[in-house]
Amino acid sequence: MTPAINLAKQHKIVYQIHQYQHAPNAVSYGLEAADKLGCNASQVYKTLIAELDKNQLVVAVLPVNKQLNLKLLAKAAGAKKAEMAKPDAAQRATGYLLGGVSPLGQKKRLKSYICQTAQQHQTLFVSAGKRGLEIELQPQDLQQLTLAKFARLTD
Repeated sequence: MTPAINLAKQHKIVYQIHQYQHAPNAVSYGLEAADKLGCNASQVYKTLIAELDKNQLVVAVLPVNKQLNLKLLAKAAGAKKAEMAKPDAAQRATGYLLGGVSPLGQKKRLKSYICQTAQQHQTLFVSAGKRGLEIELQPQDLQQLTLAKFARLTD
């Protein structure tokens, strides 16, 4: 069990856990998950931690086959500038190791933004809190559990 799974269980949402053997030499954790689970990369979402205006960490959840547009994230958050958070700051705030950062059950609740493309899917996959473990759930449940806003985050 991970904090992400515990949160989903606690709120009695419908979800499925998918496990696969993570390859330590994988170049992209998200693309590896899509490949090993046999699903379209546009349905598997990665969790990135960014820093706004040099002082506030936020969560961006977007498809693994897309690149985060930091300007769009800053705009969605009402900030002037966004940049990727330092790995140690991301791990400290979330309580998860990189490659296994889940948008659910983070140690510290951070403001979250989910790419609006998530709403096109019946279900999507996000990390369940460790490498090789994904949780499949409805986009609305993810939004509700994270108190996130849907926003345009990619080009």
